[in-house]
Amino acid sequence: MPASEPGFAVYVHWPFCLQKCPYCDFNSHVREQVDQGRWRAALLREIDHWAALTPGRRVASVFFGGGTPSLMAPETVAAVIERIGARWGYDRTPEITLEANPTSVEAGRFAAYARAGVNRVSLGVQALDDADLKALGRGHSVAQALDAVALARDTFPRYSFDLIYAHPGQTVAAWQDELARALAMAGDHLSLYQLTIEEGTGFHAAWREGRLVLPDEDTAAELYETTQAMAEAAGLPAYEISNHARPGGESQHNMTYWRYGEYAGIGPGAHGRLRLGGALHATAQRRKPETWLSLAEAQGHGSELTTPLSPQDMAGEMLMMGLRTSEGVDLDRLEALNGAPVEDAVASPAALRLMLEEGLLRRDGGFLRATAQGRPVLNAVIRQLLR
Repeated sequence: MPASEPGFAVYVHWPFCLQKCPYCDFNSHVREQVDQGRWRAALLREIDHWAALTPGRRVASVFFGGGTPSLMAPETVAAVIERIGARWGYDRTPEITLEANPTSVEAGRFAAYARAGVNRVSLGVQALDDADLKALGRGHSVAQALDAVALARDTFPRYSFDLIYAHPGQTVAAWQDELARALAMAGDHLSLYQLTIEEGTGFHAAWREGRLVLPDEDTAAELYETTQAMAEAAGLPAYEISNHARPGGESQHNMTYWRYGEYAGIGPGAHGRLRLGGALHATAQRRKPETWLSLAEAQGHGSELTTPLSPQDMAGEMLMMGLRTSEGVDLDRLEALNGAPVEDAVASPAALRLMLEEGLLRRDGGFLRATAQGRPVLNAVIRQLLR
């Protein structure tokens, strides 16, 4: 899909997990009982709400995220996919992705998801060492993860899985071995995340108290460089900071975000960017599952925020998202959103010039891109541009 066509996407959030991982700051919750029928009806009502406000769209991708969407009843997934098609309509053959954890993978359930229309699955493997899985708070074993990957490969046209690196005690040699095994069983996509400590998580408390020690800066940099080199050599270069794909295997749903396209957020805590009444709006849903559910039942949606974005807001978000990708930021689209060229969209034109001169950014073919030298320090680059 060319950058001039970021597509329209729908994100559906299922907030429930079997357990809360200590590194996770997503809107996920552990509940003993979930009324699938009640939740299904509420999700459908919210789809109706946003579709009524955004007529004329055609959906290019749907992403079931969480939480653990593989805990959803297949009937719920089928109903959501069907309702999205009925209310918006699908653009050509949509990419429909469902996230799954190895602990909640069953052959019958996967087959039912495929029949419902899911054509891509993303597995939260996270590590290929049982001791590391335990340290990361995961509830599955390496054997379960390998079985889940094999089942995904046999059931869906496309599959991906996630790994986390740069966690406590990890050496470069151990990561090289683990990554080599992962690349050998990868499909057209692989997500490789460097562990970050997010405030409010179990890992954050342990890190603050000195009970969790991450690899030092030099080791972390070597782990990152090893990741990029090995994945590219295996035919899965990075098309985004943490995401690698064979040509054509990129996540089209995530590219809608990074290209700053429109997307509807359905479910607790889901965010969206929707053009309403001629202006692009940021939307956000209530985070607490029970609060969202009650509101969706009472008024047809659980919206907490719907606010228009200024040209400066849009330009800043587009830069922040687009610079994460190897494709970069489409400068013509940025100027159309901002009403001015990129030099007027950044807070510091001098910082932009300096980063271009130092080779952290490059400008060519109508795009602004982070270079291989700039990607490892991209957060600092973006802070300088937008502060």
